[in-house]
Parts: sequence; structure tokens; C-alpha cells
Amino acid sequence: MPKLKYFHLMSLLVTCGLWNVPQAVHAQALLPHTVQIDTNKLEQQGLSLAQEAAQLARFREIDMALPRARLATQLAPKNDKVWLLLGGLHLQAKEFSQAISALKTAQTLNPKNADILFALGSASFQQQNYQAAAEYYQDGLKITPNDAEGLFDLGNAYYMLQRLPEAIAKFDQAVTQDKKFWPAINNIGLIKYEQGDVQGAMKKWQEAVAIDKQAAEPLLALAVAMYTKGDQQQGLKMGEAALRIDQRYADLDFLKENLWGERLLLDTRKFLDLPQMQTVLEPQEEGVVIPNTLPRQ
Repeated sequence: MPKLKYFHLMSLLVTCGLWNVPQAVHAQALLPHTVQIDTNKLEQQGLSLAQEAAQLARFREIDMALPRARLATQLAPKNDKVWLLLGGLHLQAKEFSQAISALKTAQTLNPKNADILFALGSASFQQQNYQAAAEYYQDGLKITPNDAEGLFDLGNAYYMLQRLPEAIAKFDQAVTQDKKFWPAINNIGLIKYEQGDVQGAMKKWQEAVAIDKQAAEPLLALAVAMYTKGDQQQGLKMGEAALRIDQRYADLDFLKENLWGERLLLDTRKFLDLPQMQTVLEPQEEGVVIPNTLPRQ
């Protein structure tokens, strides 16, 4: 990728001649000097800024990425992808009204860009408007019907709408498109557990862990299920491994955001309250503080 460049507003002012203050010369009237602005160059500078913003977003530097993305939309106002990037950054910052405004502009520029529809679906989902989210995802899938992430997102919307058979069908379709898409397999397990099919849920979580052994979510869910069913030693061993991978999964609010249902959350609370699990959450070395994020009632 070429080295990214900043676009300086000051240089634009100089280029446009706004700082060229005319000086009188022998009382001769001065004719205004017209400077031709290279719009193609400005657009390229805007796209470079967008690339830089995208790079920053990968490192979660949203505060630094946003101003670059905003300026990029000014320099390349007819580029739908730049507006999509800005909308996505606002989404990550949970600034939903700004996100939707930018995404609507992108949609106006390119109604056939499925990624814009998926992003609008995500905005609606995060605002808990699951019906609107489902409709956006459906519209996006009309354009790109084999998009694994789009199918997964629609499955999640159906899940929250309690359209469980349809949710499972979409998760299955996502896996058909991407055999290694373990989050879809994991979420089938979440549904099965809430339906009382613990064995079926465990099978799905085992499949997910087999795909990615560092996937803390299905590993913890499997640990909870195994412990609850009576295989305590193996459950504790798996639970310790899951929390050592990612301690965010000790936070029940975080699990709820990841669509864990009430039955699984109840069993997980009991599991995380065990002394063995609390030990994993303690500081591992002197001077390091690891907050215990387990909510209490």
C-alpha cells in the first residue's frame, strides 16, 4: 500500500490563492488571478485520508480516525465508500445518528452497495430495532445472497425477534458459505441451549472450538455446559482455559451483548462464582491489576 498522506487545509488555502493579498503597484488596478483547482487530485488526497482512517480503525484509534474520515468526505464527496467508512467509524463510537446520516448519504450515492445496507442493519441492531435491522440485512442479501457475514447478521436479528428456526437456517447458510465461520456455529449452540437441547448445544460448541482453539466464547459455553451436566473437572479445565484467552467473558453483560440467553447466563453465573474461576480472575503477577468484572446481584 502506498504511503498515506495528510491533506492540509492550509495548503489548500494557499493553492486556491486565498492568502494572496494583492498589493498596489503604481496605482495600477490588479486583475484577479484565477487558480484552477485539480479536483481529481483533491479526491485522491481524500481517498488517501480514508485509507489512513481505515488503518487507524484497525487499531481501534477511532478518535484519530474520525476527523480524517470527515475530511475525506469533503474531498471525495461523491465516493460512497468514503461515506461508508465514516458511518462505520461513527457506529464503532456508538454515535448512531451521525452514523445513519453518513450511511444514508452513501446509500444515495450507491443504492446497490450491499455493505451500506449491512451497516445500516448494524446501526438498527445496536439500537435494538431488530425488525428494521432484519429488513436492511434482507435487502443487502438480495444484492449479495452468498455473503456469510450478512447471513450471520440476519440470523442474529431473527434470533432477537424469536424467529428461532429462521435464525438457525441463516446460521447454517452462513456456514455453508464459509466452513470456518465458527460464530454462526456457536450461535446455533446458544439457541439449542435455551431450547433445552444441551447435548445439541455442546456438539455445536465442540465444532466451533475444533475450528478455532483460541475462540474463548464457545470454549467457555462448552465448559459451563459440561460442568452443569456433571463433568466438573473437564468443565473447570476448559473454563480456566477460556478465561485465560479472554477475560471479557467473565462479564455477564458482555456475554449478554454476545446474545447469550437467560438459561445459559444463569448457569454461567454459578460457574464463574466457583473459587477455581475466581482464582483465574485474580492478578497473575505483582503490580498487575485485573478487574473482576463479574456483576453481582
